[in-house]
Amino acid sequence: MSKKVFVGGLAWATTDDKLREFFSQAGKVVSATVITDRMSGRSKGFGFVEYETEEEAQKAITELNGKELDGRKVAVNEARPMVPREQRFGGGGSFGGGRNDRGGRRDSR
Repeated sequence: MSKKVFVGGLAWATTDDKLREFFSQAGKVVSATVITDRMSGRSKGFGFVEYETEEEAQKAITELNGKELDGRKVAVNEARPMVPREQRFGGGGSFGGGRNDRGGRRDSR
């Protein structure tokens, strides 16, 4: 059964291939993905690495957490399951505050 780890603190220049190469020290990497912004295509500074076994993933957490990759110390943790958007923000309601009778202004003009 495969197991994913979360990798934070990535340099903007880190690519999927560099991530795969670095994390292959801990075991057989099934996939390595740097998460990018949809609009700009720029790295968000984190990614995920998937290993074939839980033992390899644990080895990566133990041995590679705090190590330097592309000039940055990376944080390596067990990946948590993604939470659906509705649950992340309390049911998918509005994000803003309420308006008042002055068109949203909070001062007393």
